[in-house]
Amino acid sequence: MVRHLRTEAQAGRMLPFVVEYEGRLAGQLTVAGITWGSMCSGHIGYWIDRAVAGRGVMPTAVALAVDHCFHSVGLHRVEVCIRPENVPSRRVVEKLGFREEGTRPRYLHIDGAWRDHLVFALTAEEVPEGLLTRWHRSQPGHSTEIK
Repeated sequence: MVRHLRTEAQAGRMLPFVVEYEGRLAGQLTVAGITWGSMCSGHIGYWIDRAVAGRGVMPTAVALAVDHCFHSVGLHRVEVCIRPENVPSRRVVEKLGFREEGTRPRYLHIDGAWRDHLVFALTAEEVPEGLLTRWHRSQPGHSTEIK
C-alpha cells in the first residue's frame, strides 16, 4: 500500500497525508484521483481515530488539504464522496461548507456490495480567503488569525 501511495504521489495523481494529534497518528487524509488539463480536480478521502473524533481535527485537516490543493497544487475543484449513513464524515463537510451536489448510485464496491455515495464539492472561487480561514471564522471563540 505504501508503495502504491508513493507511486501515485510521484506521478502527481495523489497526495497522501498522515494526520497527527498531540504527536501521535490520529488518522489519514488522501487527495486522490487528481486530474489535470481542463478539469484540475481531485477527491478527498479521510478517516480519524475515534479517540480524537469530535475535536475539530479532521475538519482542520480537510481545510488544510483543500487550501494546499487550491493555492499550492493548482487544483480548481475538490470533491468528497460519502456514504449516506456515515454521519460523522458528512458532519465534517457540512461544518466546512462543502456544497452537496447529489447522489452517485452504486458508486463504490464496499463490504461486498455497490454502495451509494453523496457528493460534496468546493471550487477555488468559493473559498478565496482559504477554507481554513473560513473554518476558523465559523468557530465560536476562535480568532480569525492563523498562527
